[in-house]
Amino acid sequence: MAKQLDYHTIREIFARFHAADPEPKGELEHVNAYTLVVAVALSAQATDAGVNRATRALWPIADTPQKMLDLGLEGLTEHIKTIGLFRQKAKNVIRMSDILVNEFGGVVPNSRAALESLPGVGRKTANVVLNMWWGMPTQAVDTHIFRVGNRTGIAPGKDVVAVERAIEDQIPADYQHHAHHWMILHGRYHCKARKPMCPTCIIRDLCQFEDKTL
Repeated sequence: MAKQLDYHTIREIFARFHAADPEPKGELEHVNAYTLVVAVALSAQATDAGVNRATRALWPIADTPQKMLDLGLEGLTEHIKTIGLFRQKAKNVIRMSDILVNEFGGVVPNSRAALESLPGVGRKTANVVLNMWWGMPTQAVDTHIFRVGNRTGIAPGKDVVAVERAIEDQIPADYQHHAHHWMILHGRYHCKARKPMCPTCIIRDLCQFEDKTL
């Protein structure tokens, strides 16, 4: 775990991220809040690309909780069978859809507590939905963000909640909205787990990672 970077260094890091990609976007394909919740829930222990391949034919026929219930468990399972843990995920999506129809009038709630009450929706999923759909400066810490936060010193922490808190506490407010997207994309495409691409990294001179591949 790297030492926590100071304010000025963090500000420079995110200024560079912003200059390189002013409006970073999540890579999960969705058409509304409901399909975003489902997509994020399906992405657990799976790649965004794999989820997108599975849902491209699903969203045109099941883009609301009621339509998903009409499709049914077997129909949903057939659509997502290429995704890891697809059977349990299908059960969660059907249960989630039933709760949304019967307890929320078919509308996805927009508080973290209400979202986390849904089957298959944990804190990370709730934070992604709140950020991407409602524009809240929430920080969804996945394996990429956890690695980047600890490796660089942007937001070190022993667990995902500690890293989430560090991001909220340390990253300047004007960069909070896109912070988790910049960190995810940096971890996915540059600061990789096994072979980080340090020679082409735009923050290599500010990063505290001791084992740079230079």
